[in-house]
Amino acid sequence: MAFRNDAAPVLQGLQLSHASFCNWIRYKHLVLIDTLARTRNMHATATRMNLSQPALSKMLRDLEEQFGFALFERLPRSMPPTELGEYVVRYAQGALAESQQFVDQVNRLRNGGHGFIRVGGIFAATALVLPQAIAAIKARSPLLSIEVVEHSSDHLLTMLEQNKLDIMIGRFTEERFSQLFDFQPLEPEPFSLVVNSEHPLNQLESPPLAALGDWPWVLYPVGTPIRNRLEQAFRVAGIATPADSVETISMPMFLQLLQSAPMIAMLPRSMVAAQLASGQFRELRSPLHVPALEYGVVTRKDEPLSASARAFVEILLEGARQRQKEGTAATASGKA
Repeated sequence: MAFRNDAAPVLQGLQLSHASFCNWIRYKHLVLIDTLARTRNMHATATRMNLSQPALSKMLRDLEEQFGFALFERLPRSMPPTELGEYVVRYAQGALAESQQFVDQVNRLRNGGHGFIRVGGIFAATALVLPQAIAAIKARSPLLSIEVVEHSSDHLLTMLEQNKLDIMIGRFTEERFSQLFDFQPLEPEPFSLVVNSEHPLNQLESPPLAALGDWPWVLYPVGTPIRNRLEQAFRVAGIATPADSVETISMPMFLQLLQSAPMIAMLPRSMVAAQLASGQFRELRSPLHVPALEYGVVTRKDEPLSASARAFVEILLEGARQRQKEGTAATASGKA
């Protein structure tokens, strides 16, 4: 079947209302938009949807008439989304994903499940806080499904804003986020300046600041909260940010680089606690100091959490309170 080479014209003066949109949009329309955006080919889309090409072409024309603009360009060998079509494609794909999540959760609940929580955590949180909280809530609700996404605060805040997460454990990276989200502090995260056990700097009781710049570093990317703190520490110490460096947010990459090369890193202590305890890493005593950075539970403002999510947040907060009590008791015992 031949297709027009020109895109359907934008119809001026037509207003799309929410009521009319809900009245005519159908699930098959969303599937068409999503599938054609992926294949960019009418024949492939018709095959996947088990429709004839004439039927698919008519459905697409009807959709474009309802929207009042072309959703896809008609090129000789491809049908990419138009600029306006890209926006519709994002909506269709999001709606299909949400409907699938809804069906999955309903089926879990029907089969005796206890719901589904999508949790995002920065690497410091996933090293200790999240595993403990997950173990605690799974003991209460064995059939609760939990999806964990590990990433930087910036990335997780974007996911939370897009409703791709229910809860996030991390930090605000911009002031504007305080207008969008609620923050409940968990605990401050102290930092350790670490190297592997064979690093030459281990021979020095307290390596001078100048010596730190003679070795390669593993750093968080520019703009991340930890990198900002570290650069501030360099400025206070009067030394330049190391030029010989590797930037990554991957915890496995941090650990592998530190293990395999004479590199230096300033990391949240919980992330390297096991390596320090085993002797694989050593903590350098240095005048370079990075103040502890607090992280906490982040949720969308004015949006109630599910019962499972509320229970999970309470476990996180109770765990933080318990660790604070234990830390206070240990400090008092040490002074006695």
